[in-house]
Amino acid sequence: MKYGAFMAELRKMPPKHVYLLAGEERYYIEKAKQYLLEKLFPKGEELRNGLEQVSGDLNADALIGLIESVPFFSKKHVVLVQDSPLFRTKDADSSKKHNNAKKDERLLETLTHMPEYAYVIFLCHTAADKRRKVYKTIQEIGSILEADALRPWNVSDWLNERLAEMQRELDSEAYAYFMGAIGMMHEISLSYLDREFEKLALYTPKKRIGKEELVAVFAGLPEVSSFAMIDAINEKNAEKALSILRRQMEDGIYPPVLLALLVRHVRQLWQAKLFIAQGVKGKQLGAAMKLSPFIATKLSRVSADFSTGRLKEVLLSLIEADYLLKTGQSRTELLENIVLSLCR
Repeated sequence: MKYGAFMAELRKMPPKHVYLLAGEERYYIEKAKQYLLEKLFPKGEELRNGLEQVSGDLNADALIGLIESVPFFSKKHVVLVQDSPLFRTKDADSSKKHNNAKKDERLLETLTHMPEYAYVIFLCHTAADKRRKVYKTIQEIGSILEADALRPWNVSDWLNERLAEMQRELDSEAYAYFMGAIGMMHEISLSYLDREFEKLALYTPKKRIGKEELVAVFAGLPEVSSFAMIDAINEKNAEKALSILRRQMEDGIYPPVLLALLVRHVRQLWQAKLFIAQGVKGKQLGAAMKLSPFIATKLSRVSADFSTGRLKEVLLSLIEADYLLKTGQSRTELLENIVLSLCR
C-alpha cells in the first residue's frame, strides 16, 4: 500500500509481526521505520535491548534463529533486515534455486507463525519483486509499504500531508509557484523539501502562507529561479526573464544547463499542442505529459500563443546554440537572444 494508507493503518491498528518497507523513496521508508519503532517501543528505553539490525545477506537459517531468540531485557525482539535478496528478481540458476527452496520454506513457515514477542521489519531500497512467494506471504500476514519515488506529477499528496502536519496551508499563488518550481525537477528529494518546510514554519507564524513567504525560504533552490525565468518568458516579460537569466549565470550555473531547461520547456509546449489537437485535456493532459494537472493546464494555455512553426523555429535555434556553446564558438549572449525571441 502507498505511504498515506500505510501510515493510517499504523496509527489505527496494533503492530503486525512482519513488515516490508520497499521502494526507491528513502524518505518514506525512514519515516515509516521510525514510526514503527516508536510504536513497538513506546517508552524508548527497551529499544537498545530489543532491536537487532542485520544485513540482508544473512542466510535463512540464521534469520530464523534470530527471530526465535527469546529477549532477556525487553518484552519484544525486533529484527531489522536491510536489503534482503529475498525480494530481488528470482535467480535464473535452477540448481541454486533448488538448494535454497527448503530454507526459504522454513523461513516462510516461521514468518507465518511468529512467536508472540518477535517482529521482523524488512527494509528494501529498491522495488520488491511481487512475484516472490515471500512477498505474497507478507502481504497476507503483515503489511507492505510501496515507497515509490516521487515525481512532479504526484507530489501534491505529499504536500497536502506535510501542510496538514504543520497545520498550515498555501494560498493559490503560493501553491501555483511551488508546483511550478517542483515541475522543473526530474527527481525530487523529499528529505530536502521536508527540511525547507521546517524552515518555512519557523520563518512565518501565518497559518495561510503566501507566495512572498514561500519564495523567501525557497529562493536557494535552483529550480525556483529556473521556474521564475520560465514564468517570466510565459508572461512575455523579457526584462524580468533576462534579469533572472543573468543572475543565474552570475551564480555559476553552467550555460548548457540553462539551455537544456529552455529546450525542455519548448518541447513541453509543442507536446501540449499535439495532445490538445488530439482532444486530450485537463487531468488526462497531465497524465499524458507526466506532469501535475495544474502545470499541464498552464502549459496548454501558454502553448496557444505559439504556432507549431514558431516552436520548431525556436527549437532549431536551441539545437544550434547547444552546438556552438559546447564547441566554444559562442558566448552567453546567444541564450539572451533566444529568451528575447521566446518573449516576442
